[in-house]
Amino acid sequence: MSSEEKSLNFIEQIIENDLQNGMSRDVLRFRFPPEPNGFLHIGHASAIGLNFGLGLSYNAPVNLRFDDTNPAKEEQEYVDAIKRDVQWLGYQWAEECYASDYFDQLFEWAVEMIKNGKAYVDSQSSEEMAIQKGTPTTPGVDSPFRNRSVAENLDLFIRMKNGEFEEGTHILRAKIDMKSTNMLMRDPIMYRILHKHHHRTGDKWCIYPMYDWAHGESDYLEQISHSFCTLEFLPHRELYDWFLDQVYTEGKVRPKQREFARRNLSHTVVSKRKLLQLVNEKHVSGWDDPRMSTISGMRRRGYTAAALRNFTQLIGIAKRDNLIDVSLLEHCVREDLNKVAPRVMAVLDPVKLLITNYPVDKKEWLEAENNPEDENAGVRQIPFGRELYIEREDFLEEAPSKFFRLTIGREVRLKNAYIIKGEGVIKDENGQIVEIHATYDADSLSGSGTAASERKVAGTLHWVAANDAIKAEVRLYDRLFTEESPDTHKDKDFLEFVNPDSLKVVHAFLEPSLKDVKPEDRFQFQRLGYFVVDQDSTAGNLIFNRTVTLKDAWEEKGKKEENQLNTALKEINRYFKLDTDEQRSELEQHLASSIASINSTNLLENVFRKNVSNNKSSLLFANMLLLHSSRISPESFEPELVSKFISMSVKSESKYVRLAILKNLRNSPYFEPAKSELQAREKDTDVLNALSSAE
Repeated sequence: MSSEEKSLNFIEQIIENDLQNGMSRDVLRFRFPPEPNGFLHIGHASAIGLNFGLGLSYNAPVNLRFDDTNPAKEEQEYVDAIKRDVQWLGYQWAEECYASDYFDQLFEWAVEMIKNGKAYVDSQSSEEMAIQKGTPTTPGVDSPFRNRSVAENLDLFIRMKNGEFEEGTHILRAKIDMKSTNMLMRDPIMYRILHKHHHRTGDKWCIYPMYDWAHGESDYLEQISHSFCTLEFLPHRELYDWFLDQVYTEGKVRPKQREFARRNLSHTVVSKRKLLQLVNEKHVSGWDDPRMSTISGMRRRGYTAAALRNFTQLIGIAKRDNLIDVSLLEHCVREDLNKVAPRVMAVLDPVKLLITNYPVDKKEWLEAENNPEDENAGVRQIPFGRELYIEREDFLEEAPSKFFRLTIGREVRLKNAYIIKGEGVIKDENGQIVEIHATYDADSLSGSGTAASERKVAGTLHWVAANDAIKAEVRLYDRLFTEESPDTHKDKDFLEFVNPDSLKVVHAFLEPSLKDVKPEDRFQFQRLGYFVVDQDSTAGNLIFNRTVTLKDAWEEKGKKEENQLNTALKEINRYFKLDTDEQRSELEQHLASSIASINSTNLLENVFRKNVSNNKSSLLFANMLLLHSSRISPESFEPELVSKFISMSVKSESKYVRLAILKNLRNSPYFEPAKSELQAREKDTDVLNALSSAE
C-alpha cells in the first residue's frame, strides 16, 4: 500500500507497522474462514471485502478456508453456496482450504501435547466441568482427572479416536491454568467425541477439534500472516497465541490475530441460528429468499455485487460494534442500478384507459430512451394505441388541487407519447372504476418539436399498450422486520417483529420489449422502482422481484414517527396548565392515540430513555409512553433505569407525574424502595388516595 494513502483504517495500520518493523511483503497472506453451516450474510460481506481487499491492496494471496470442524451442522450445500457468493462478489481465492485438511496434523500435535504434559483426557460430565470451571470472579478448580498419567491419557485419546466411547464420555483438554482471569484459558476443550458423518472425511474420525484448537493452527499451517476476526474473539486471542506456542517453529511465519467490529444492519438479523429458524419455520421461502440478509438472498432480490462492495467500503472497519441503517445499503443499490438498469414501463395495479379520439385501428411505434444515465444505452420502440393501461392510483375522479396526475378536466403527459385530458369514467355495479376515458392532442407527441409538445402539464404518467402488453407476476418485497434491531429486545422474541407486509404479489402488465428477459436481468420500472427477473421465471411465466423503491419510504416513515413523538412531547406541556380533569383526560386521549400508532420499538425505547430526567414534562411523557404503547414495558429496560425513573417520578414536583407512576408501576417490584419515601413525604390528597388504593 502506498505511503501516500490519505488515511488508513486501523487494520491497514497494523499491517503497515509490521512492514516498517521488518516483515517482508512477500510473506503477507490473508484468509476468509467461514464455517459451512449456513449461507453467507451481509456481515460476511464486510469480512470478505476486508480480507480480499487487503489482498488486492498488497498484491498478496488470500485463502478461502472452510472451518469445517463440526459435522453435526456442516453440509456440502453450504460450501458450494459460499464459493458462489465469494465469486459473485468479484473475488478469487489463491487456495481453497479446509480445516479438515489438517485433521491428521492436529491429531499428531495433540498427541505431542499429551506427551509433554500439556493436555489430558477429562471424563467429567459437562455439568460437572461447568461447576469446577468457576466464574469470572471466582477461580476454577482442577479436574479430578487433571493429573492422569501420560500413558493413560494417550490410551484414552487413541481409543476416543478409534470410536470406542460414546459421545459425551470423554474430552481432551489443554492443561493451562484453572485460576486464569480469562475463562477461556481454564483448561479449554481441544477435542470432543462426535459420531457424525463429515461431508469431506466421511466416517474416518470419531473425534473433532474445537474451533480454538483448529483455527490458529490452520492459520499457521497455511502461513497466514494476519488473522482478522470479529470482536467477540478478542478474549480468544490469548488462547490463540498459547496454542501457537505449542507448535511454532523458528523461522516460520507466526500468524497474528487482530479483531474488528461487527457491522450490524438495521431491520435484519444475521445470526445463522435465527436465519435457519426463519427458514425452518417457513417465515421465508429459503436461504435465498429476497428478504433475507444472506448474500444469495440479496443477489436474488437484484442487488448488485458492485453495490455490496461499495457499501462495505463506505461503512469501513471499526473497533466498536454499531448498527448501520439499511437505507445506506439501499442507497448504494439505487446508485449502481441508476447507472446500469434500462428504463422500461410496467403497470402493477392496472386500470384501462381509452383514448376516445384516437383512431380505432391505428397503432404506432414510439421511441423511448433506454437509460438517460448511459449515452451508449440507445433507444427502443414501444407500441401505442387507443387502449392503454395506467396505474389505478394515477387517476382520481375528483382530485385535490395538488394532485398532479390524471383527473376529469385536467391534462397530463403520457411518457414518451402524447398529452391527454380526462373526460369521464365507466364503473361496475359496485362503483369501481373499470375504464377511464380521455382525449389526446395529436400534435403533442414528445420530442416532435411542435408548440403543443412543449406545453407544460401537471405531470407525466407511465403506461403500457393494452393489446401488446405482456403479463407478469411481480413480487413486491419489503424489509423483513418492522423494527430496526429486532433481536436486541430482551423481553421480546425477534419473530414478533416480522413484517406481515414484507411480500405482496401482484399481476402486472409490461411493455413487450421484456418478453425475452432472462433471470438476473435488471430494470427500472419507471416511477416505481428497480426490479430483477427471478430465477424461477420462465418464458411462459415471467416473475419479477422488486429490488428497491425509487425513494426510501421507510426513512420518510421514520422521520414522520419521530416528528409525531416530538410534537406529542411539546403538547404535554399544556397538560399542567389545563384547569379541569376533563380537559386533561381529553388531551391524554389525544396523546395516547398518537403514541399507540408508533410502530418503531427502537424509537420508543430511545425516546423513553431520553425522557428519564428531572423535568416534569419529560417524566410525564415517559409515563405515558409506558402506559399507552403496547411495544414497550418496564421489562424492555435495564433495572437500574427503571429504578431511576420511579425515583425521579416519586420525587417530582408535579402531582400528575406522581399519580402517573402510581398508575403505571405501583405493582412493580422496583416500586417498593420508593413506596415508603412517598408515604412519608406525600401531602396531596389525590396522590394519597391513589397510594392507599394500591395497598
